[in-house]
Amino acid sequence: MTDASDIPIRVRPEIAALPPYKQGRQAGADAFKLSSNENPFDPLPGVVEALHAATAVNRYPDASAARLRERLAARFGVGTDSIHVGAGSVSILAQLVQATASPGDEVIYAWRSFEAYPWLAVVAGATAVHVPLTEDARHDLPAMAAAITDRTRAIIVCSPNNPTGPIVTQAEFDAFVVQVPSDVLVVLDEAYAEFVTDPAAVDGTRVLAAGAHPNVVVLRTFSKAFGLAGLRVGYAIGHPRILDAARSTSIPLSVTAQAEVAALASLDAEEDLLARVREIAERRDRLVAALRETGWRVPAAQGNFVWLPAGAETLSVAQAFDDAGLIVRPFAGDGIRISVGEEAAVEKVVRIAEAVVKDLPEGHAGLRVSVGS
Repeated sequence: MTDASDIPIRVRPEIAALPPYKQGRQAGADAFKLSSNENPFDPLPGVVEALHAATAVNRYPDASAARLRERLAARFGVGTDSIHVGAGSVSILAQLVQATASPGDEVIYAWRSFEAYPWLAVVAGATAVHVPLTEDARHDLPAMAAAITDRTRAIIVCSPNNPTGPIVTQAEFDAFVVQVPSDVLVVLDEAYAEFVTDPAAVDGTRVLAAGAHPNVVVLRTFSKAFGLAGLRVGYAIGHPRILDAARSTSIPLSVTAQAEVAALASLDAEEDLLARVREIAERRDRLVAALRETGWRVPAAQGNFVWLPAGAETLSVAQAFDDAGLIVRPFAGDGIRISVGEEAAVEKVVRIAEAVVKDLPEGHAGLRVSVGS
């Protein structure tokens, strides 16, 4: 869709030109779905039992998800008004952008990063300002700071960065946030925080606890580490009045009672769930090491996915994975994100990656040319 000429009603031109969000492709029965960064483990029995008991679907859910907010508030040592629950963390991000940005305003983010960021700005009527990643697929925070103007209303920092994998360090974030005007929202998107093993990584809860930057809001989710992607529940931690603004733009009753119940049951089972997270992180590290051995230049991976910078060869390389029953996520012209899935998929991913890397032209950015690259 590129214009509104074939739409029978008046639609904003920028919306008519905006492609719909495209999720990772589904996989058939004989394929591994490695396209959506889902947790490959089934829900724990206690979570399933809680869902089976949540049968009162004839009643509306609690619009504020009060029980979950109270539980999270106690966990992070904040008041319940400092917690906001939404239908996935991206829905809260949409609310925050709607609350802060309007036509003529700007929203800054790194690129490539989560593909929803550009269209969230466009839907709000704001200008999307994307700042290229560094050569090693990391946020260029000095460049992001330099991009701030008097029209900047929100800045999104994604750590670990989806889809490329590297973190923002605590030192980098601390140096960055002091350069941001105090009335500009900074969203620290930590959807994959539980998978991080690098002790240097930024920790949004540490930033909030310091209290020096009330313009920072931290986003987290139950979709990834907690394995509730199909139920859509995420949360924000931040200043109560900023979260009030998000609540004012939210669609009422969008978090189901079943999602809240499952999130609470997952917190009850957190020790078992985090053991699974550690297993996925160990599997990720093995996958990164093996892919580098094949010759791929794989950025530091701290989420539950890895990145192959396939560049112009992205679609042909993705097709090779597809033909082998491995459904991956290609971003045409940039690279391929491969979720860390079942253990049985690891060897297949490495085998196909080794076969296709040999076809990359000499000097290709995806080739590992030196130790540590």
